[in-house]
Amino acid sequence: METSNFYNEILTEHNIRPYHKHDMPDATFSLNGVNPSCGDDITLKLKVVDDVIEDASFIGDGCAISQASADIMADMVIGRSKEEALRLAEMFIRMIKGSVTNEEIDELEEAGALKDISHMPARVKCAVLGWHTLQEIFEKNEDANT
Repeated sequence: METSNFYNEILTEHNIRPYHKHDMPDATFSLNGVNPSCGDDITLKLKVVDDVIEDASFIGDGCAISQASADIMADMVIGRSKEEALRLAEMFIRMIKGSVTNEEIDELEEAGALKDISHMPARVKCAVLGWHTLQEIFEKNEDANT
């Protein structure tokens, strides 16, 4: 019951008051991510300097899970290197698929509260939208020097 309340509090807070949901005109990278199965649509924006994510934001619309997950992800990657951000994304996606250790869940901080989404197959794509978009930004811009 406590886990459910914790999940609800984090999801509600990041959905109602997303700190990172705003435009970023000086973004280094920007990529649209869409979940056609439920209509989630975000544009992730990153400001990367010397391989460090100095700022992250997103704009768009979607369900509470996609919006909260994108906000949590943005918060987690600011101040981290591209490699660290990608490692967190990979870990988060494994968590949603149900194959992560308790230590990794702890490392995911607030994002770990979304672990029970692994039991809601219809919501998995919602939760991973921002994280997949983060991975795609770096995959599409591998050769870009920042």
